Amino acid sequence: MIRDDILGSLPVRPALPALERALDGHGCAVLCAPPGTGKTTLVPLALAGLLGDGPVRRVVVAEPRRIAARAAARRMAWLLGERVGERVGFTVRGERVVGRDTVVEVVTTGVLLQRLQRDQELAGVDVVILDECHERHLDADTVAAFLLDVRAALRPELRLVAASATTDAAGWARLLGDAPVVEARGVSYPVEVVWAPPAKPVRPPHGMRVDPALLTHVASVVRRALAERDGDVLCFLPGVGEIARVAGQLGETGAEVLQVHGRAPAAVQDAVLAGSTDGRRVVLATAVAESSLTVPGVRIVVDAGLAREPRTDHARGLSALTTVRVSQAGARQRAGRAGREAPGTVYRCWTEAEDTRLVRFPSPEIKVADLAAFALQAACWGDPDASGLALLDPPPAGALAAARSVLTAIGAVVGATGPDGGGRVTERGVRMARLGLHPRLARALLDGAGRVGTRRAAEVVALLSEEPPRSYGDDLAAAWRTARRGGDAYAARWRQEARRLASAAGRDTAGREPDATDDAVAGLVAALAFPERVARARAEGTYLMVSGTGSELADGSGLRGAPWLAVAVADRPATAAAARVRLAAVIDEGTARSAAGHLRTAGEEVRWEDGDVVAREAERLGAVELSVRALRSPGSGLVRAALLDGLRQEGLGLLRWTRDARDLRERLGFLHRELGGGWPDVSDAALLDRADEWLEPELSRARRRSDLERLDAGQALRRLLPWATGEASRLDELAPERIEVPSGSRVRVEYGGAQPVLAVKLQELFGLRETPRVAGVPVLVHLLSPAGRPAAVTADLASFWQDGYRAVRAELRGRYPRHPWPEDPSTAVATRRLNARR
Repeated sequence: MIRDDILGSLPVRPALPALERALDGHGCAVLCAPPGTGKTTLVPLALAGLLGDGPVRRVVVAEPRRIAARAAARRMAWLLGERVGERVGFTVRGERVVGRDTVVEVVTTGVLLQRLQRDQELAGVDVVILDECHERHLDADTVAAFLLDVRAALRPELRLVAASATTDAAGWARLLGDAPVVEARGVSYPVEVVWAPPAKPVRPPHGMRVDPALLTHVASVVRRALAERDGDVLCFLPGVGEIARVAGQLGETGAEVLQVHGRAPAAVQDAVLAGSTDGRRVVLATAVAESSLTVPGVRIVVDAGLAREPRTDHARGLSALTTVRVSQAGARQRAGRAGREAPGTVYRCWTEAEDTRLVRFPSPEIKVADLAAFALQAACWGDPDASGLALLDPPPAGALAAARSVLTAIGAVVGATGPDGGGRVTERGVRMARLGLHPRLARALLDGAGRVGTRRAAEVVALLSEEPPRSYGDDLAAAWRTARRGGDAYAARWRQEARRLASAAGRDTAGREPDATDDAVAGLVAALAFPERVARARAEGTYLMVSGTGSELADGSGLRGAPWLAVAVADRPATAAAARVRLAAVIDEGTARSAAGHLRTAGEEVRWEDGDVVAREAERLGAVELSVRALRSPGSGLVRAALLDGLRQEGLGLLRWTRDARDLRERLGFLHRELGGGWPDVSDAALLDRADEWLEPELSRARRRSDLERLDAGQALRRLLPWATGEASRLDELAPERIEVPSGSRVRVEYGGAQPVLAVKLQELFGLRETPRVAGVPVLVHLLSPAGRPAAVTADLASFWQDGYRAVRAELRGRYPRHPWPEDPSTAVATRRLNARR
């Protein structure tokens, strides 16, 4: 029996006619409706014609999470008075509940991607609803782009709705061809904000780590909220580990504590969504409860202020979720959960001042995530560089290039070897894409099955596809054995996924190495999945990955002492020098060579290292040195390149710079700055760029550092003078090394500063009325006392004789009475001598 009373009261109902008109006229629409309004449940039923008005249409609803897909299907079936699998069903990875009469099917965006790759027309589907599109998950963005392609080329009648829980819909409307935006007003009640920061500062999150002191504080805020307010509590935490830790501190509250996340058993999810019959509840949840689920009975929200986002370090081959501060948009969504049914309260575990510094919106996944799976989907779609896809944000060029490099290495796409071959998907790539795995794990499953058998390869890949609980330890093989005998929820999910993967991989084979031990199998499969993370021991508990990243095991790890590891899970906090290994397996060198063979290099290596040229013949796996021996006669070209690297690293000071050589460089620098033309730039960068012109032939004859130290830089610099134009002969005229002053002395000019400097004793300039010039530039005269100490500085000698000299004469005449101090120095005779003895 249809629950018309509930369906009629949902706030989105008045917006349905406008949505129908938009779809009739445009074919696409953006629906903006806050959580709890019925956009996920009422709208699909109405568009499918299951409420008695309109023709029956087949509707597919795409949700970003499995938990949301199951919950939406159950809720819609309940509203129709049916069981799931009748007119409403769902499909998620590893689970499908649909029947012959199903017209509304709720799927994850990942499942819809797979379906589109198999059947681009989506035969039989009339409407697709992309729910929670504001969250900007990568799969949802990709599905939207593919569906727009389908509408443009194959199915113009296919209707598309982008449903958002926020009003920031302008981008989606533009993407859907200026589609109409239909807004539904939610019923919301006022929510009081209580700022509840920790009394003492806590360490900011890094990687997956959250300061335990913050979690203790969150638990205390939950207890405070239960004491101060009525109703159930919904507490937002970043992940499963933090939920478990806070739950462990709420045992004495008297309330029922429930944990909601993507891994939670279906029975727990149902209990949360059903509401409480007696007593109060505390629901500890991840971001899944921001908008994907509506939890009844909530009057209080406690927000820890943290979220998890994917991050990828392409240079080191590390990608993982990392803990970040919640965005302002996310904090608003969370707070709104307290005001869905009545006035409520949100306790925010940060200060009001901090709130203004939060980012406005979370980062779109396409900007921060590993793009290997996206690149493979695009290649399978026939658009390897994704340039033809309608995306809200284009993929970053560097991240996409790194992803395509990974796909090429594992044989999923063709390398860029020809005008039409770059990035084209291979048959192997198509098979990988259909496994519903990250391409790295797909490679491990396919190649591992051929070596150790399908079943065992599938079991290890299932472990890698969902990281085991921390209680399983950091040894992948030991975690595998724990999962086999385990009776917990993770072990149940693992068994289901392992069966799915074994079936998807095709015919069950024993493999070429059926007798391999579990430890060897775990290591091989992990190494096949993450060849860049194959690591060799350096010191106790520390390793060097093939990617060049240092890594370390936790104290007390049973993996310590292993000569080689295949690292499955690692993260590298921003302030840490090395990555922390969270899950790995022991391997031997043969397995390392086999799995990471495409990264093997062998040959002569001549480089600048530790201050000199080092020549050797080396074999490497990426950054890991396998073998090395000294190279006695390296090629001159390699040596020359190494010497140039040394000059770039340590500077031109490696050469022999005499006083004359330094002076020449400064003179040339002065002429280049003042006259330009053919006078050379003698900066470090310019000299290194022109090494061929001024350091040859000595550079090509040099073999080591000591040869550079004997190379006369001054003699070499003269090769850069403008000999061809004849200007070189004017060097001493334009920038003389010395200037003759009235006393007859030839005084050195210093060209190292912004202006040439002439430092000379004052008495030697008597009679000189104008400041000397070089290349038309007046020198800066440093007038010295008879003892050679600074007395005055001037760039205008005539003005100094007229104004400044009197004060200098008054100060120094009594100190140096045996030296001349005439009244008019401009007409006096210059001298280097003392006054005649009286």
